[in-house]
Amino acid sequence: MASNRPSPTQQSLGFDYDEGHKDQNITALAGIPLLVQAFRSLGLPASVKRNVSVKQRERGYDEATYVESFVILNAAGGECLDDFAHLRKDAVGELVGHALPSPEAARNFLYQFHDEEKIEQARKQLPAGKSSYIVEENEALRGLGQVNTDLVQELAGRGEPQKIATIDVDSTVIESWKKQAQPTYQGGRGYQPMLALWAEMNLVVADEFRDGNVPAQQQPLAVTRRAFATLPPKVTEYYFRGDSACYEAELIGWLRDEKRAEGPQGRIGFAVSVRMFPSLKKHIQRLPDSAWKPYREDSDADSECADVLNYWPESGEEKEFGALRWVAIRVRKRQGELFADGNEHKYFAVLTNLWEWKAKTLLEWHREKAGTIEAIHDILKNELAAGVLPCGRFGANAAWLRMSILSHNLMTALKRMALPEEYSTARPKRLRFLIFNTAGRIVHHAHRVMCRITTEGWRQWLALMPLPAS
Repeated sequence: MASNRPSPTQQSLGFDYDEGHKDQNITALAGIPLLVQAFRSLGLPASVKRNVSVKQRERGYDEATYVESFVILNAAGGECLDDFAHLRKDAVGELVGHALPSPEAARNFLYQFHDEEKIEQARKQLPAGKSSYIVEENEALRGLGQVNTDLVQELAGRGEPQKIATIDVDSTVIESWKKQAQPTYQGGRGYQPMLALWAEMNLVVADEFRDGNVPAQQQPLAVTRRAFATLPPKVTEYYFRGDSACYEAELIGWLRDEKRAEGPQGRIGFAVSVRMFPSLKKHIQRLPDSAWKPYREDSDADSECADVLNYWPESGEEKEFGALRWVAIRVRKRQGELFADGNEHKYFAVLTNLWEWKAKTLLEWHREKAGTIEAIHDILKNELAAGVLPCGRFGANAAWLRMSILSHNLMTALKRMALPEEYSTARPKRLRFLIFNTAGRIVHHAHRVMCRITTEGWRQWLALMPLPAS
């Protein structure tokens, strides 16, 4: 029987806002200092001092304070430079030991990473008939990249060493309607940075900011080399996964060469998606039914896999790829239905040097990158600040992305160094909800600053991240 009592949702809230109390010394971001402690515990202020030198005047914040402030902006959920104005009103600055910069000061700091001469140089070196180019980073931007490298290696040196490294490489499109942004293959305008992730550690180990018209297949080797160079020396087993943009002769040649230049020696086990060009598709279609084995079942289709034996590409540099292993996937609709293009089957293929793995095991492992590097793109663009680029200056946008990456890696470090196991898979949005956006009252007592919060365990978490010896 339905109750006649009114629902609480039908009543007035029963209180009034008493506004304007700016002297209460209350913060809505009491959890942010935990991330700042991770930043300082990993020695990143010293790394910034060594590697990033952009300040033009003695007065004002130093470079490390600016970088730390951008990390705070990402952690708090800000997505534009104007959000620094809101952060400056919060008392969190008293907890971290410095006020946050103004939007204008933060903008001027970002501009130091832009180098118009590098862009003009890349344009002049553009080969005839080409319309896209990759801009060389200036010294400041390279230095910011080295800060991330130092973070990765310092974190990897704590606790049980991780001896296996799987590098996942992928590009993503970040929309921008600034006039300097270039058209992308998705339509509209924007940028198409390439990222490399160390999957086992959930750390972005390399990135390259690119114009939107730079195809993902253009020079992926540079990012891959930097990714493997970032790995700590205790890693002894190497793997690589990529989509069809990584099906590129120079990259494949480097991966399969066990005496490769500018990279680890020995085998790198790899699997790369392959574009379905006509000769490969014809060869796959000639495979007997006995060659196909069950792979996976979806709600509306079944997939099978098979080794593609005795296949040799017909085009120039790719002929040597025939010495590698080709694995095919055949997808067909259930109930005898056809795909939208009228075909009974869809075909996909993966190129690999992992001969010892079963085809199904290989494909499942290769597919895991959807939950690693592709998930990182989503996190950076939708949960951190990377999805809203601040301006039309290429280098400033590259630095903005790199500091979002640094923020992500620091959150990974915080979870590994201090937080309980229950937070190990928490994404930034959840960390923000459970930790960063915690209310606290700041109290001064006996020449000490204290932050009163309702939950427990935080002092223990701080103690797990000691500062480096000065």
